[in-house]
Amino acid sequence: METMDGVRIDKWLWAARFFKTRSISQKACELGRIQVNGVEAKPSRDVKLGDTLRIRNEGGEFVVEVLIVSDMRGQAAIAQAMYRETDASRDARARLVEEKKLMPQFDSYRDGKPSKRDRRDIGKLRGRY
Repeated sequence: METMDGVRIDKWLWAARFFKTRSISQKACELGRIQVNGVEAKPSRDVKLGDTLRIRNEGGEFVVEVLIVSDMRGQAAIAQAMYRETDASRDARARLVEEKKLMPQFDSYRDGKPSKRDRRDIGKLRGRY
């Protein structure tokens, strides 16, 4: 990997494997899901060594420090070496995973209309019977 002074944030996020495609990382920047040093970042903003990024994606919210600046997407092990996640960020994501596990799981509703038995149960809940 070559080192540079700065690289576009959408390219860096794609190279660091936070997003599957560059267009998705670009969209995340436009939607305000990426912050560089506490400021919302546009896709063309440069990332430099030592910058602190706050990244929200489907995997959760990450707070990372940039260690390597590159726009080349490589293996996952190399991509993980491009940044260091803060301990607080790692703990917060682990806590969210645990909370999701403890939340009650609801079975998906049946397709179609409620059965006669379901209608009776609904009526009981609404205090009609």
